[in-house]
Amino acid sequence: MKRIVFDARELEHPQPLEEGVRHLAEMDHESYLHMIHRKNPVPLLQIAQKQGCQTLSYEDADGIWHILITKNPTIDLQELRDV
Repeated sequence: MKRIVFDARELEHPQPLEEGVRHLAEMDHESYLHMIHRKNPVPLLQIAQKQGCQTLSYEDADGIWHILITKNPTIDLQELRDV
């Protein structure tokens, strides 16, 4: 499983959404996106879900959001949380 890391914490709106959508378009079923952000990117999650992707977002103890997205329905994103 290939992990694509995208750190969007320093980017200004609308760059995180634009770059996130670009990563979604480039992903295959053997990869997943791990986006790191300062907030939960609800519009990106909605776009991914409309495309049939699985999503998981959570905030860590430092207030940093981690967003996992995959096109592969057999992947358990919970297992990839701490990778």
